[in-house]
Amino acid sequence: MKVLGILGSPRLGGNSDILLEQALAGAKDAGAEVEKIVLSQKKISGCLDCEKCNEAGICAIKDDMIEIHRKILEADAILHSVPLYFWAMTALMKAYLDRWCAFFDGDWNWHKAYYPKMKGKRIGVITVCGDPDIHTADPIVHSFKNTCQFTGLNLMGVVQASASAKGEISKNKKAKKEAYELGKKLATV
Repeated sequence: MKVLGILGSPRLGGNSDILLEQALAGAKDAGAEVEKIVLSQKKISGCLDCEKCNEAGICAIKDDMIEIHRKILEADAILHSVPLYFWAMTALMKAYLDRWCAFFDGDWNWHKAYYPKMKGKRIGVITVCGDPDIHTADPIVHSFKNTCQFTGLNLMGVVQASASAKGEISKNKKAKKEAYELGKKLATV
């Protein structure tokens, strides 16, 4: 079992990172091999809608997303952790998610080569927002939920938390436990 963690926050050691680490620890304790990708340390351009991937299933943009695509295909589960920026996911996470279009043909069906590796893949989502109302981050959750419904991916769970100052989430035992349990759930066959 391989669990891939995707950090969509530019703030290393921040709240989204702390909860992702908790989730990956849960996955590891459940026996999974884990890896974390920090999107802010990668070069990922936005989708150009050039449609070149429709035929080949390979993005025409030569950046770090090509390697990330490979890691997505190899993983059994993917944990996404992202803070709320202006009522949406960060630009880093949005560019990453938009580039998933390379997995699809022109009719928005999985490319045949990718379907066996993507069918039913487990997805987890963690959101952190500065608003005390954690549901302020619901637009992020809806984006991932709709992506999973459209593609047949398996959304295994969502953790939503509130924190502002860097590291503040460390005091939130409930959020850390929920993240840990989400990681375990993703890694349990």
